[in-house]
Amino acid sequence: MTADTVWTEARIWTGTGALIERGAIASESGRIVYVGEAASAPESGNKVDCGGRLITPGLIDCHTHIVHAGNRANEWRMRLEGASYEEVARAGGGIVSTVKNVRDASEDDLVRQSLPRLDALIGEGVTTIEIKSGYGLDTETELKMLRAARRLGRERSVSVATTHLGAHAMPPGATDKDAYITDVVEHQLPAAFAEGLADAVDAFTEGIAFSVEQTRRVFAKAKSLGLPVKIHAEQLSNLGGATMAAAEFGALSADHIEYLDEAGVAALKDAGTVAVLLPGAFYFIKETRKPPVDLLRRASVPIAVATDCNPGSSPMTSILLAMNMACTFFGLTPEEALTGVTRHAARALGLGDQCGTLEIGKLCDLAIWNAAEPAELAYRIGFNPLHSRIWRGNA
Repeated sequence: MTADTVWTEARIWTGTGALIERGAIASESGRIVYVGEAASAPESGNKVDCGGRLITPGLIDCHTHIVHAGNRANEWRMRLEGASYEEVARAGGGIVSTVKNVRDASEDDLVRQSLPRLDALIGEGVTTIEIKSGYGLDTETELKMLRAARRLGRERSVSVATTHLGAHAMPPGATDKDAYITDVVEHQLPAAFAEGLADAVDAFTEGIAFSVEQTRRVFAKAKSLGLPVKIHAEQLSNLGGATMAAAEFGALSADHIEYLDEAGVAALKDAGTVAVLLPGAFYFIKETRKPPVDLLRRASVPIAVATDCNPGSSPMTSILLAMNMACTFFGLTPEEALTGVTRHAARALGLGDQCGTLEIGKLCDLAIWNAAEPAELAYRIGFNPLHSRIWRGNA
């Protein structure tokens, strides 16, 4: 066996339960061809001695809204003075206050403003990222956001999965939710599909957003187009959106889920749906209801962790901090947190056969750390131990 590159003399956390003490990984044409003991590694003209450093799969941020314009620092100040996230949204702030900025921005503007956020995540070992639309709320702007997201994946060495989130909020000035959902179903989704801009479809199912039935209409259209679905659900109340998305549409993931009940957990288990925890939003909007981690564990529901990077409720561009918060606030173990930004995050994007673990045949996406133990990655706050990042076999 030959290989383009061999990384050797490393501690390797494969993401499959194995920790190889003196290990090596070899890649050929961007894919892993060997994972195992260094002594048995294939020959290569490019051998990298890792000096005992820790290697993990490249990290995956499976829930972000990094494509946006402007910021909402003023609304944050309002919440510090006592206004709740829900109150701000009902007063005309929240998501819709970003819509004007995004509509006014060009595609080039969106790429320029989003690149620093993407670079911050790449700088912490992220090799795959999900990017949602949802700040356009009309066909033209939703497509502009998705095009910008695709461009980010061309301008940086990172894999981008795009998600259409037209059912995020009501457009400014609109009052008829059913009529807006009709626009999403009849115009936005077909246009995004026709351009190949969406890898999945999402919806925000909540009292301040859309009902279960309205979400069902969006997901039925997605299914007819052959697109998988994800859902923002049970963040502020329990409407049963996660149960519907899992049971009826086999959703890839249900995200937020602070108010998910036992029936919802069972639905996720039966459908193989990933529970995505977003501790940044929990922290930033000062929520007190925690997701049902113990129920999820007992049901063996896979748990992912993500930044939810967005301008209103989680302006966070640190996947390492998200891991620490998931442990500190929600009680995940450090290994659960690391699995949540690797193997389970890949599954939440429908990419489990391509990335998220270090196995032969998968993409050679690696994070090499100035660390000895996997727990160190979630342990420190404000410290980045990344030594180097490999995307598809290349630094």
